[in-house]
Amino acid sequence: MPEMNLTGDKGYLYVDVVSGENNYPIPGARVSIISQENGRVMHELTTDTSGQTETVDLDAPPVEYSLEPSNERPYSEYNIRIEADGYEPVTVEGTEILSGSTSVQPVRMRPISGASETEIGANYGAQYEDSGRVENILIPAHVLYGDYPEKIPEADVKPVEESGEIVLSRVVVPETVIVHDGTPSSSATDYYVSYTDYIKNVASSEIYSTWPRAAITANVLAIMSFTLNRVYTEWYRGKGFDFTITSSTAYDQKWIYGRNIYQEISEVVDDIFNNYLSFPNVKQPILTQYCDGRSVSCPGWMTQWGSESLASQGYTAIGILRYYYGNDIYINTAEQISGIPISWPGYDLTIGSTGDKVRHIQEELLAISNVYTAIPSLVPDGFYGERTAESVRAFQSVFGLSQTGVINFATWYKISQIYVGVTRIAEM
Repeated sequence: MPEMNLTGDKGYLYVDVVSGENNYPIPGARVSIISQENGRVMHELTTDTSGQTETVDLDAPPVEYSLEPSNERPYSEYNIRIEADGYEPVTVEGTEILSGSTSVQPVRMRPISGASETEIGANYGAQYEDSGRVENILIPAHVLYGDYPEKIPEADVKPVEESGEIVLSRVVVPETVIVHDGTPSSSATDYYVSYTDYIKNVASSEIYSTWPRAAITANVLAIMSFTLNRVYTEWYRGKGFDFTITSSTAYDQKWIYGRNIYQEISEVVDDIFNNYLSFPNVKQPILTQYCDGRSVSCPGWMTQWGSESLASQGYTAIGILRYYYGNDIYINTAEQISGIPISWPGYDLTIGSTGDKVRHIQEELLAISNVYTAIPSLVPDGFYGERTAESVRAFQSVFGLSQTGVINFATWYKISQIYVGVTRIAEM
């Protein structure tokens, strides 16, 4: 992803296109970006070998609109049409562009020949119509701008001693969450979503990426802790449902199928995705409820606009959280991350590093490079040389990480996540 000078009232967008059958990148896809305001085609692009378009700049409202409550919509909206040989076309209506922010529009396309529902559903979660039809994705208004039901209050710590209560034995970051796209009792579709993608989607739906990093981090921590409380307590399964969480703001958090993700939010999630919020002597993650603080007030909970104001005053993320939830709240770390072959060693791997951890990550990068050919292949020899650093930088570029050539926490787990995805499909 090229570096860009983010100045003026422009936002930035690139489109990431993969196959819904196996999550492999689709090179040569034709992408049209269309203004919702006047219907004019702003850009016509083609995806590269990694299934990504170049990053383009698009008009956006003044950044000030997203930094304080206002009746002015702080983002512009664009429609995107994607076509690729052998795949059904996809249209996305309402991709949101904020001034100074980079937006990533993920797109998964269904092969025209048709794969089995099992193969597609495990990776995509969608319910498909007959082949030959265009999939239309409609992104509704952002939560801070639109009109959504307010959260129904619950206890922030769930009782676990009741007879028949279903509770996990330890806090685990799940590989996937099952999102019920509606209220609990509705007949809505269930989607299988990777945990980190779910968190990025909710955060992009509920806060603005233009906010100070401390505000973004505080909100991401609250979103993750809320989610892990649902996972840990098996909340909905204990009520007889077969999903993890809903997309209803009245019950849970807003997740929007197919929406764009902001790069600034994605980076925060990748850095801290195994964290959650705790109270002393309480094992379960806190159900950290919150509201916007403008249209809805919620004493004792964090307000989203309030978090932005505090961050602008110099509060840290934990300072913001303690301001709302109390001084005894602290950041905890999950005991296990599901679906990852080997855990991060606890230190960065860089040029000169040696050993089994280096060889392991080299093997994963080699497998990934067979699918993402922009990543140079390498020989897994257990020595972190220039060739390995080059491969790591290319991987970081493709997947929106800082291009340091160093394997830190975020890069380690992103490599592992992508490796599991490409090898699992190959083994099916």
